[in-house]
Amino acid sequence: MEFNKITAAEAAALIQNGQTIGLSGFTPAGVPKCTPAEIAKKAEAEHAAGRPFKISIFTGASTGQSCDGALANAQAIDFRAPYTTNPDFRKHVNLNELHYSDLNLSNMATQIRQGYLGDVDWAIIEACAIEKVGNKCHIYLTAAGGISPTVCRLAKNGIIIELNAFHSADSKGIHDVYEIEDHPFRKPINICKATDRIGKPYVEVDADRIVGVIECDVPDEARAFKDADPITTQIGQNVADFLLHNLRSGLIPKSFLNLQSGVGSGANAVLGALGQCPEVPDFHIYTEVLQDAPVGLMKQGRVLSASACSLTVTNECLKDIYANMDFFKDKLVLRPSEISNSPEVISRIGVCALNTAIECDLYGHVNSTKICGTKMMNGIGGSADFTTSAYLSIFTCGSTTKGGAISSIVPFASHIDHTNHYIDAVITEYGVADLRHKSDMQKAEELIKVAHPDYRPMLQDYLKYAAKKGGHTHHELAAAFAMHDTFLRKGDMRLTDLAEYIK
Repeated sequence: MEFNKITAAEAAALIQNGQTIGLSGFTPAGVPKCTPAEIAKKAEAEHAAGRPFKISIFTGASTGQSCDGALANAQAIDFRAPYTTNPDFRKHVNLNELHYSDLNLSNMATQIRQGYLGDVDWAIIEACAIEKVGNKCHIYLTAAGGISPTVCRLAKNGIIIELNAFHSADSKGIHDVYEIEDHPFRKPINICKATDRIGKPYVEVDADRIVGVIECDVPDEARAFKDADPITTQIGQNVADFLLHNLRSGLIPKSFLNLQSGVGSGANAVLGALGQCPEVPDFHIYTEVLQDAPVGLMKQGRVLSASACSLTVTNECLKDIYANMDFFKDKLVLRPSEISNSPEVISRIGVCALNTAIECDLYGHVNSTKICGTKMMNGIGGSADFTTSAYLSIFTCGSTTKGGAISSIVPFASHIDHTNHYIDAVITEYGVADLRHKSDMQKAEELIKVAHPDYRPMLQDYLKYAAKKGGHTHHELAAAFAMHDTFLRKGDMRLTDLAEYIK
């Protein structure tokens, strides 16, 4: 059986108004790029002709400009889940022009299988190779696992494959594809260390469900990482010092912990700084995204192995991995997101979770998604998957942003993604707020120590005002968002006069 070769425009013509597409990939890595871009063009043409055209999109995580950006700009999205970071998509979400559901990434495939999100009409999958074996087709994914096995199995109308020559077929063995069983018949996920493999190196489907194959050669829409700066370097050193203190005190195993790190330049820089600290033992990684810094540490022998869902790396780094598959093949494994982010596995193998906060309030609650409580910056991603189940849960952030106009430590978080029940430490360039074995008021004392010096007096004054109200946690609700309100009115939290808010 020969696979039907089609163009991306022909594939887009198959997608109809009101349908749902499920995509491969996790972050821009591994996402099909040709077909979504053509769907955006189709939407613009349909709208120009006065006809409605909107679709729903299920993904593993974020995508790139050719998908989230182009489709949002074309007013082609009705509903989208579970995570995004694209600036154009963000703009349309914050204008309430489309429906967006922010979900923990470990839950996405399960919610699709449960039918909570509706049917999947089409699966559009990026592959580095496809093989027909009997009446089956083996789809070898590219740089990410995501929700590919689930959407391939459930797509009612069939599967469209973008066979992308940019991704080397030599990477065929990098994936470990395993789909969790439905409730109530789930089996334990038999992963006890980062390199354990429990599935197949490909997604297996009936060959007759392949509607068409698009041949292309398109790079991933990778984002460049900012170089480490003095703040991220100091945060990395503070993380290393904290972990070493815990190691010497016997609070973490002598064999050390598997490390997880969130996405972005800050997380990349912190993990890189951690790896450059000679006193930190060589370590393993169990995470959702693998970025440039840990890949470099693998080549140095500092990272012994890595399990992830996605190679969220620059294209130069990705090409280097493909060119050195003999080195990486037994040290690196990519999994579907429900496995890479599985709370069961995270809890079992002992993970130190390192994620990034937008802001943290005085009692240790963390906002990681919304600016001033209303404007979406990005989705929650997998941070909650790891934070709630990790052996040690750490959030990092610079003490200020916008040139000092915004404090990352505030009286009351304007939005809460992570409650203080699961957060062990908050680390800025000014040190470590160790929140373990402390009451809420003791946590406040710790967090003020790591705030920027410009804001410490204001935070202390807030606590003095709030103490008059009493309670297990002290809050003066009239002033709880005074710093946010001042920023919105005057552009700088430092101009806050708490007395204006106290009656």
